[in-house]
Amino acid sequence: MTDTQHQPIGLARTLRTIAIVTGVISLIAGLVIVIWPFKSAVAVTVLIAIYTLVAGIIDIALAVVSKGLSGWLRVGLALLGVLFVVASIVAFSNLASTTALLGVFVSTFLGIAWIFEGVVTLFALGGPKDPFSPVVRSKGWTIAYAIVSILAGIVLLVSPMLAAVWLWLFIGASLLVFGVIQIVRAATLER
Repeated sequence: MTDTQHQPIGLARTLRTIAIVTGVISLIAGLVIVIWPFKSAVAVTVLIAIYTLVAGIIDIALAVVSKGLSGWLRVGLALLGVLFVVASIVAFSNLASTTALLGVFVSTFLGIAWIFEGVVTLFALGGPKDPFSPVVRSKGWTIAYAIVSILAGIVLLVSPMLAAVWLWLFIGASLLVFGVIQIVRAATLER
């Protein structure tokens, strides 16, 4: 047998291993989020704060040591770096409040995006008049989609913290389901 005849078997094993590993990671992440929603949200906040600290230090270092940068670029990088470092320090000084603020920010942003999407979808109805256009043919579904999108956005804006909690739990539950499906799928791949 040649090496090319062994490739499909090796590829199948590799794909199966990747599927099992990603399934297990997804399952573990989902369990952690569902069992410890606040602690896992704080852990994500810590990762973001660490990233912000490192990015700030790098920006400050670039502003100081990089040759050929204009004065304004140096000042901008230094200010951005200081801003990142200060944001990181503030985040680390009160992780619970920062986690809540991050949840409210994400929920608010998502709420605004859903409202905007619903409005844009409604405006799409005034677009093409071709009777065979997908928008015209599914006018009822398009209107329903737009209304649900706008209402969901309003719900997120009315109570962003509660929405953040439910979204986080939904992400955890989704990761659990995806993990199980991925592991089962990997077990059924040909060997």
